[in-house]
Amino acid sequence: MAPMSQHREIIYGAKEQYAHNDIDTSPPLDAAGIKWCRGVIGALLYYARAVDNKLLMTLSTIAATQAAATENTRAEINKLLNYCATYPNDGTMYRASSMVLAAHSNASYNSEHNSRSRAGGHIFLSEDDPIPRNNGPILSISRITKYVCPSAAEAKIGALFMVAQDMVPLRNMLNEMGWPQPRSPIQTDNSTANGYVNNTIVVKRLKAADMRIDWLRCREAQGQFRIYWDKGPNNNADYHTKRHPPEYHIAHRPTHAG
Repeated sequence: MAPMSQHREIIYGAKEQYAHNDIDTSPPLDAAGIKWCRGVIGALLYYARAVDNKLLMTLSTIAATQAAATENTRAEINKLLNYCATYPNDGTMYRASSMVLAAHSNASYNSEHNSRSRAGGHIFLSEDDPIPRNNGPILSISRITKYVCPSAAEAKIGALFMVAQDMVPLRNMLNEMGWPQPRSPIQTDNSTANGYVNNTIVVKRLKAADMRIDWLRCREAQGQFRIYWDKGPNNNADYHTKRHPPEYHIAHRPTHAG
């Protein structure tokens, strides 16, 4: 059983990608129903951050509609509660590491309502290796971007920017705890975003993302981050960015639950 919303089939090789602006025509909930939705979302959000990060994407999608919740919103929440009842003893497993902060970053372009994209992050503690060995996440990210990204590359850069920003206070905390941090490696599966950030590609038509690119380049120059590319199947942040089919969730449960 999957905690995510209804799976959307990916059409590979399509020349155009249209926004998913599905209109919810179900009846709106009354004030008591909206209050119930907000209460459940708040309780599950705490649980998702502390125990079961696999809930985060669905919670984010539902939370975006809670101000004007409908019967469809209630049905999605009930589906999420059924998932929690199916896996009541979920959790995250951690292994011993060298306490080096690392992360995977990913994004799904034009996949949310009103042409928004979704950013995902898998932040964990590992070793100072070229490609750090995976570990249980100390922070998982699944957020709908507030701005409309004109390209997939900009969506990936935006995700890198969000993940790196969240890693800054974690780096400071680890340093103060007596664990000096080298360059924190951040993995992306988009070669264009990697090239822009590492200044191996000349930026010409990505002006809207200049601020995020310059911030990432600046932090790399300060020795805080090391952004590198690896293929998509090795990117654990992918789980938090897309509406995957049930088979995908079942196959990846051991990776995210430990």
